Amino acid sequence: MKIAILKERRLNETRVAGAPETVKKFVSLGADVIVEKGAGTSASVSDAAFREAGATIAEDVQAALDGAEVVLKIQRPMIAGEKIDELVNFSKGQVLICQMSALSEPEFVAALAASGVTGFAMEMMPRITRAQSMDILSSQSNLAGYKSVLDAAAEFGRAFPMMMTAAGTVPPARVLVMGVGVAGLQAIATAKRLGAVVSATDVRPATKEQVESLGGTFVAIEDEEFAQAQTAGGYAKEMSDAYKEKQAALIAETVQKQDIVICTALIPGRPAPVLISEDMVKTMKPGSVIVDLAVEAGGNCPLSQLGKVVTKNGVKIVGHANVPGRLADDASRLFARNILNFLTPMIGEDAQSLKIDTEDEIIAGTLVTRNGSVVNEAVPSGAVRQPEPEMVGEGEA
Repeated sequence: MKIAILKERRLNETRVAGAPETVKKFVSLGADVIVEKGAGTSASVSDAAFREAGATIAEDVQAALDGAEVVLKIQRPMIAGEKIDELVNFSKGQVLICQMSALSEPEFVAALAASGVTGFAMEMMPRITRAQSMDILSSQSNLAGYKSVLDAAAEFGRAFPMMMTAAGTVPPARVLVMGVGVAGLQAIATAKRLGAVVSATDVRPATKEQVESLGGTFVAIEDEEFAQAQTAGGYAKEMSDAYKEKQAALIAETVQKQDIVICTALIPGRPAPVLISEDMVKTMKPGSVIVDLAVEAGGNCPLSQLGKVVTKNGVKIVGHANVPGRLADDASRLFARNILNFLTPMIGEDAQSLKIDTEDEIIAGTLVTRNGSVVNEAVPSGAVRQPEPEMVGEGEA
């Protein structure tokens, strides 16, 4: 079996879908690994490191794909009508494993099916215990939550911890984290380690204990309706208009007192929910900072701009693109391990072909296209299926 690892060509993408350690593992399983020349350069992984691990370096994408049964990428290949057409280089019957935004990119899914490529969308990994080591959303969001605090600190004009000096006392920074999923929890932990006073909010009552266990203060209207706001599956129920109004008033009041607000809320397949309105921004103190981790999905703040740090009403709003890619080395290694853990059970003893068991919950959840058709019920051909009820904090940026 030949496994190809391709160079990423999208703007701001610095990661690579392989690492020397995962290459060694694939080779030990009997596979041949081909890495496109320069694929790991922006992630601080040289061609020599891949070669030493047992990979062959291909001069270009065509050479890497030639004869490959499995193709690994970070992001989905571009198609006709985009900057370049990467999908045209693929062959019928090849297996693509990547993050393909299958719920929000129906044109790509249709093009992938038409090409005859079998596609696995890693972002659709079922959230079950057995799949935790394969979950790219968790591994990448964990790094994004950490980096969001460092980005906030870089833009903030004051120190994070309280400092007692001969010249006077420096008060601690006040940080509010909105959305308590993987990214939010890491942001809370990181801000606490830096000495900030941290609070957090989420629509799911089960997150209160998580916030408090990290030393944060939970912010929510905790009435009887809130106590019943979560389904058995961990999703948030639709709240009454009266509750929404009370919660919005509490958040608006809380935001005014913060130095830094970190927004992490994403809903798979939908635009990001607005958490910080323009009116809220106007009430914040000059010099405050908002970090919007959902900017690539429209943003949790309507004033954020993708790839930019802008100042509105004296408030800095950070909208960096591809935040995990700002830690490209670690992000690549974790992504590569996720793929290794996903792919290894499908590699037979002779490493000649993949064993795709569609009865397996993990395979069924991530398999999007096969034999020229869209085979995942969540992504019907020509349409985008609406996901489960709104869930803040899950599947973050």
